[in-house]
Amino acid sequence: MKVSLSDRVIGNAGGCSSAPADPAPVPPQRKPSWLKMKMPHGAEYSRLVDLVNGHRLHTVCQSAKCPNMGECWGHGTATLMILGNVCTRSCGFCNIATGRPPTLDLDEPQRVGDAVRIMKLHHVVLTSVNRDELPDGGAAVWADTIRQVRKQSPGTTVEVLIPDFCGKWEALQLVLNERPEILNHNLETVPRLYRTVRPQAKYARSLQLLQIAKDQNFITKTGIMLGLGEEAPEIESVLDDLVSIRCDIMTIGQYLQPTPQHLTVQRWVTPEEFAHWKEAGESKGLRHVESGPLVRSSYHAAEQVPKA
Repeated sequence: MKVSLSDRVIGNAGGCSSAPADPAPVPPQRKPSWLKMKMPHGAEYSRLVDLVNGHRLHTVCQSAKCPNMGECWGHGTATLMILGNVCTRSCGFCNIATGRPPTLDLDEPQRVGDAVRIMKLHHVVLTSVNRDELPDGGAAVWADTIRQVRKQSPGTTVEVLIPDFCGKWEALQLVLNERPEILNHNLETVPRLYRTVRPQAKYARSLQLLQIAKDQNFITKTGIMLGLGEEAPEIESVLDDLVSIRCDIMTIGQYLQPTPQHLTVQRWVTPEEFAHWKEAGESKGLRHVESGPLVRSSYHAAEQVPKA
C-alpha cells in the first residue's frame, strides 16, 4: 500500500536548515592507486540484483555509488535502504536524489523482511533516506521493518543506520524500542564543516542521538569521511567526543566525489594516515575502528559485531 504525500506542504525540501555552500574548488586530481575498485560481476552479484529488483527495494550501495559494491554483493550482502530513494536533505557529499518524496510505501517492511530471509543473512544493515516531511521522520516504518526482519529471519542480527529525526527523540524511541543489535548514526565530518557538508544536520544533535542510545545500553556506531578539508586536531576532537559518550564502533573512510556537482575532494588520505587514526581511536577507548580508504559505514559490518 502506498500513501500519497503530494498534498502535503513541505516548506524546505531539507526540512531542518539551509542549503550548503561549496568551498573553493581544488584542481582535479588523479585517484591514487590504493583507490582502485573491483567492478561488480559474478553469479552472486547477478542473483542479488534480481532479488533487489524483484522485491522493488532500494540499496544505498547503488544509490550512493559505494566503491565496495562489487566485493559486498559478490559475497551476497547489501545494505537495504528503506523509505524510498528520494531524500529531503541536500548533503554536499551524497549522491542520493534530493527532492519531495512522492509516496510512503507501507508494504516495504514486509518485502525487506522477505529479502533478508531469502538472502540468509547472519547480519543485516538497514538504512534510509531522510524523510523530514513526515511527523515522525519515518520512524514507524523503521520500527515495522525491524519487526518484519525479526519475524521472517529470526536468526539475523540487525544493524540500523538511522537519520537524526530532526531531534524528535520520541520518534527515535520508536526505533530503539525494537532493540536492534547495533545503533549506527553517522557524524560524517568535523563540526566546522557541517554547514557545507551536512547543512540540515547538527553535530551536537547527532552526538546526543548516540548518547541517548548508549544510555539505553545499545552498541553504538558512527562514521566520518576524510578528504573534505578537515584538519588533524579536528579529527582528534571528534575521537575525544565519541569516547566521552562511550561510542563503541567507528568507521573512517575517504570521501569520493560522486559527480562534478558534489563537493570536491580536498586531499587523498594515505593508507598510513588511516592506520594512524585507527590506532588513535582505539587507544583513546573506542572498541573498534574500521579505518581505510574504501571503508564505508556498512563495510565488514558483520565482522564488527563480535568485536563490539
